[in-house]
Amino acid sequence: MRSIYSKILVWCLCTILLSLGAFTLLSRNLSFHQNKRFFQSLNALQLEQAIQAYESGGPVKLGAFLQELNRMFHAAHYLANARGIDLVSGEDRSTLASLGPPPWWPGSRKERKVGFESVSSDGRYRFIVVAPPPLSPFAFVPYYVPILLAVALLCWALAMTIATPLRDFAGVVQQFGDGDLTARVRSKRRDEIGKLARAFDAMADRIETLRNAERQLLQDISHELRSPLARLSFAAELTKTAADRPAAAARVNKEIRRLTDLVGGILELTRSEGDPSSIDSQLLSLTDLLREVLHDCQLEAQAQGKTLTLLEADAAALRGNAELLRRAVENVVRNAIRYAPAASEVEIRLKSNGSDAEVTVRDYGPGVPEEAIGSLFKPFFRVDASRNSDTGGVGLGLAIAHRAIALHHGEMSAANANPGLLVTLRIPISEATPLDRGLPPGEVY
Repeated sequence: MRSIYSKILVWCLCTILLSLGAFTLLSRNLSFHQNKRFFQSLNALQLEQAIQAYESGGPVKLGAFLQELNRMFHAAHYLANARGIDLVSGEDRSTLASLGPPPWWPGSRKERKVGFESVSSDGRYRFIVVAPPPLSPFAFVPYYVPILLAVALLCWALAMTIATPLRDFAGVVQQFGDGDLTARVRSKRRDEIGKLARAFDAMADRIETLRNAERQLLQDISHELRSPLARLSFAAELTKTAADRPAAAARVNKEIRRLTDLVGGILELTRSEGDPSSIDSQLLSLTDLLREVLHDCQLEAQAQGKTLTLLEADAAALRGNAELLRRAVENVVRNAIRYAPAASEVEIRLKSNGSDAEVTVRDYGPGVPEEAIGSLFKPFFRVDASRNSDTGGVGLGLAIAHRAIALHHGEMSAANANPGLLVTLRIPISEATPLDRGLPPGEVY
């Protein structure tokens, strides 16, 4: 029996039959002991009353008394002397007592009349009762059959209630395994089967989302790689025929750098999407980390005639991966530098409320259309739909930063500051430690 439906049905029926057999045997044994005591007491009483009737009124009164007993108990009652002679009719009743006990007596197998005998204490009288046999257990079969059928129907319904959703579940799992990632159980049950089905649906939703994201990522990667590779091929051809060979070689190197940045960003995004448990974590000072990032970015800002200004810096320590957090903050700062107007400031703040650290970076550039803000942290997204690399990076910086902050159980958001764009990084922090050293506000890099 490989079917759970068959197993449940057979086990339920076997349990019912075993319970019925045990109940029948137990009932017969209990009724035997109870009936034995009852009939012994009843026969002793009837014997005493029959002797009183005989001794006070002779055979006539005894006969009337015995007839009344016959009518009331639907059995034949006799009072005989010590030799078994009927005191009413004078017939020999000694053989009646040999009829034996009833069929429910232990060891009895015969379906026949039964005889009971009680002897007076002085041995002068013998009271004999001859009764029809009690009902055989098989006489109850017509009553048991409907009950068994009803129980079997209930067992079948129980088996169907459990087996049917499991069969449907197995079909959905098979369908999902065959490649149909839209297959769902969508069970409304509230029991363990329903919980299992909803857990599978949640897992399937996650797998489908990851698969779709992977496909989109592969499409974006192929699209992003196609353009620099085509430009690199064109620039390489120019080096063969161009009059200004150094300019052509510089063009080749420029495209190589762009391609290197793109591949590096893709690799970094892939690493950040890996197993979070494999990330090295240590206690670090976010203020020191921010100072290092601003120091590294100041040359780029100065080369473009822009200024990095730290307006506020609270002391904050947290446990995390220093490289991931440094790259996240650096990507946001460099993005602000790229879009900030010439001779403008990029404002940075670090605030701590004891449970969260909040880093904000604001530029005074053109901002982002409201409908595009929700897509800023998606890989390869750029506001300029032309994907011209001259108008921005490869669209991976903010996506990498967003993933790094998420791995530290934080949040990252963006909003138009009118003018400019305000990007906020919020990260849970640890309790203050001696590592925390606030930076002087208003410091210009």
